[in-house]
Amino acid sequence: MTRYEAAIDVDAVEAIDMHVHIEVDEHGRTSLPPDLVEAASRYFSTDAPRPDLDSVAGYYRERHMAAVVFTVDAGTRLGHAPLSSAEVAEGAARNNDVLIPFGSVDPLRGAAAVDDARRLVEESGVRGFKFHPTVQGFDPSDEAHYPLYAAIQDAGVPALFHTGQTGIGAGMRGGYGFRLGLSNPMLLDPVAADFPDLQIIMAHPSVPWQDEALAVATHKHNTWIDLSGWSPKYFPAELVRYANSILKKRVLFGSDFPLLMPDRWIRDAEQTPLKPEVMPGIMKHNAARLLGLAP
Repeated sequence: MTRYEAAIDVDAVEAIDMHVHIEVDEHGRTSLPPDLVEAASRYFSTDAPRPDLDSVAGYYRERHMAAVVFTVDAGTRLGHAPLSSAEVAEGAARNNDVLIPFGSVDPLRGAAAVDDARRLVEESGVRGFKFHPTVQGFDPSDEAHYPLYAAIQDAGVPALFHTGQTGIGAGMRGGYGFRLGLSNPMLLDPVAADFPDLQIIMAHPSVPWQDEALAVATHKHNTWIDLSGWSPKYFPAELVRYANSILKKRVLFGSDFPLLMPDRWIRDAEQTPLKPEVMPGIMKHNAARLLGLAP
């Protein structure tokens, strides 16, 4: 298996999309059970195909963009075998001019998850980790998960956490049993406090907890916000105000491909009060610094 090494020309790409899902593998397996896939398509009003990793790379290559790609390992909570993060990393290695792989491990697996995380960094070369507390069914502030955070901090790579509302399970009986409160960004505050060298990305406008996310990001300078999952037209005013000012160095472009496409995100962002002078940082330079692709 080929270990990932980045070969991205930061000067040549126009943007780095920090939030791109790989939802189907080369064997046709999906990252979520079929009923959840169908419900998410209804929620996001899309029945578009879920492209495989090489197709995702081609899409971003055409647009002169780089992209952080990942799946979510929620095997314990969903009873559904996850896609292989090692295979995601290997696919990214084939497309290392445009793709950056993040790994995913299931925190409910305890010590095995710590071993998996170390292996993904050392053997596969992943550049970060993705967590979805609501879908994976874990409280990120629970100290039972601290050995996992310690391993990620020691590896020197960031951890990206879904925050806020989710379309996964929306409209299903009991929301599929998913608990939205597990994705309150305030649960990441103790993690940021106890792991000050761990770079934590709070994904999405954290509706309905945007003020909590802004409070954490303002107080803990090892935290970042990615702007994925929502059209910029619907960004809360306070989020835009902070992105234009005190958080402009720690706000990141992300789409939520394939459920929200980068073309739409960029088009809609042009209609918002986001200042032209902060956009180069948001679109590329902040991510390049966070990911170690540029000073």
